[in-house]
Amino acid sequence: MDKSEFRKIFLKRLQKSSQRSKLYKDKQVAQKVELIIKMLKPKSILFYQPLQIEPNLNSLLIKYKKKIKILTPFMEGVSFKMVKYRLPLTRKRFGILEPPNSLFIQKKVDLIIVPVIGVDGNLKRVGFGKGMYDRFFETLSCKPIVVFVQIEECFTKEKICNDLDIQAHYYVTPKKIIFRGGQYDNRASCWSECSNFRSYSSFFYSK
Repeated sequence: MDKSEFRKIFLKRLQKSSQRSKLYKDKQVAQKVELIIKMLKPKSILFYQPLQIEPNLNSLLIKYKKKIKILTPFMEGVSFKMVKYRLPLTRKRFGILEPPNSLFIQKKVDLIIVPVIGVDGNLKRVGFGKGMYDRFFETLSCKPIVVFVQIEECFTKEKICNDLDIQAHYYVTPKKIIFRGGQYDNRASCWSECSNFRSYSSFFYSK
């Protein structure tokens, strides 16, 4: 199965899933993302404004906006730049809400949270095929921690993405957190899954 076929199959799955228990799934994803935020203690986070098939994490955005610098994408051409989150939000291209534009150039962010349609065996992102996040990520000289999120697990062990596709450190679904080894674990190229904070914390801090 190639990336185009994978995208088509799982986009339909997410469209059906988004109609069932969406609020519950949003809450489950938000709880797991908050665990990551509490452990990493970033000073800045890039959130996104969700489409219907994507986890709505605005509860976290609102909770942390007075404690952490909250950034959000502002689309420019075939990519986007980071702007500080502020009201009012306006619905722009693809039906995505955006804050007002800013002339201040945000050059760095500690943590980015990215919605996905699916994830491959290298923990790389399958998105809508526009390449906006991939182009944005290439502009960052200091690479942030990347967290993929979605309301259903849409994962393949096959390696269907290419070198330019953005890769995650963490992949969060309502039921689990999946993360790759290397940066936070001394064992080479390992996969681990967890469904609770205790097992996740133990692996994260293993020496």
